[in-house]
Amino acid sequence: MTKVRNDPGTSLGNLRGTGWMILTGFFFVGVTGLVRYLGTDMNPVQTAFIRYFFGFVLMIPVFLRLEKLRPSSKTLGLHVSRGLLHAIGVSLWFFAMARIPIAEVTALGFLSPIFTTIGAALFLGEKLRIRRIGAVLIGFGGTLVILRPGFEAISIGSLAQVAAAPVFAGSFLIAKKLTESESSTSIVAYLSIIVTVVLLPPALLSWRPPTFTEWSLLFCVAALATAGHVTLVKAFESAEITVTQPAQFLQLVWATLLGLLVFGEQPIIWTWVGGAIIVGSATYIAHRESRNPN
Repeated sequence: MTKVRNDPGTSLGNLRGTGWMILTGFFFVGVTGLVRYLGTDMNPVQTAFIRYFFGFVLMIPVFLRLEKLRPSSKTLGLHVSRGLLHAIGVSLWFFAMARIPIAEVTALGFLSPIFTTIGAALFLGEKLRIRRIGAVLIGFGGTLVILRPGFEAISIGSLAQVAAAPVFAGSFLIAKKLTESESSTSIVAYLSIIVTVVLLPPALLSWRPPTFTEWSLLFCVAALATAGHVTLVKAFESAEITVTQPAQFLQLVWATLLGLLVFGEQPIIWTWVGGAIIVGSATYIAHRESRNPN
């Protein structure tokens, strides 16, 4: 009996990676809802610092189980580089999330898969197969249908989210590279501590005492985001990065429903049209990759 492999590039591996990425979307949409509820009263850098500080606390048991507390000299630079990029990206994201609708900030975040897919081909040697390019572009097209550029005024929150997209793409590419030698839990653990250290100085400059509610909500944000980062890295472990990116577009569907049901952000018809395009793109690529990864 032939054993079915689930390595990146195999049918089972790509299907598994897509599943992990869909689960990641649920976690990150939960983060989105909590951050929107927090509002704009707290400086976004302080908010990001507290979130990653709690994330580091949650990952302490992981550090205690690591054979080496200090990563190898070969991977240390990658961990630090990813932490620096992610600190910038998450600060921009917190700024945007508190200022523009949930569906919009999520849709603009899908610029990141475009940069990630191109970067995977340029820097990681992954093949840009026609169906993968098509799925990403169609999904991004659905995002444009929702945003309808040229018909809406561009706010500073939108600009911040656009700027965050290539930064997060760089972080994701480094995470994919690290999966070659590091476990998913150690990658997330090192990210938590490095981002916490990087954000500490600017957070202190804008610090104000958080309320009990803010502490509690940010702890929940950290728990959901940490879980999301673990499943994100597992997706990268299981599948090629160009396969997992279209599944990220499903986050827009969950985010739109969250904005409607919880925050009363009434979606217009173009949101549903774009969402349908995005779901179709993600479903198609998952089906094709499960049958033929080549």
